[in-house]
Amino acid sequence: MARKAVPLKAAPAVEVRRSARRRRTVSAYRDGGRVVVLIPDKFTRREEREWVDHMLGRLDARDKRTGRHGDDALMERAVNLAEKYLPEHPRAATPASVRWVKNQQGRWGSCTPEDRTIRLSERLRTTPGWVIDYVLLHELAHLVIPRHGTDFWALLEAYPKTERARGYLEGIADASAA
Repeated sequence: MARKAVPLKAAPAVEVRRSARRRRTVSAYRDGGRVVVLIPDKFTRREEREWVDHMLGRLDARDKRTGRHGDDALMERAVNLAEKYLPEHPRAATPASVRWVKNQQGRWGSCTPEDRTIRLSERLRTTPGWVIDYVLLHELAHLVIPRHGTDFWALLEAYPKTERARGYLEGIADASAA
């Protein structure tokens, strides 16, 4: 029996930032398609390599545990949601791109119907998956109907956790305003 070849996942670009103010702690985060690792300035090159490998492993483990990956996974999630909840609009509800962004502090997501792009706020990464799905579906619905009219809200009725997700997001907004 022949085995199917599985393509290897490309290693992300890594940017190491050294800091004289940082004494012992190491942290890492994803920024678009790269990983930024913050380390103390006093680390040797060998320690730097060890910590970069360790932090890449931790980020991958967190992503697997939480189901949150990069923009590619977000795009796949959008396509699956559109197929499941907007089946009457297969072409209209297909985005050109979907990505996480850091510059949205007043919105959870945004959509530009003209170029079919969707952006979700990085703040959503800490919310439950069903909340992310709601925001993503909300933005997908804007590809079909750009404005918040009766027809728009009718599209979202297919998602069973719409009201729950809206309440969750309102609670976060109220808590951060206090």
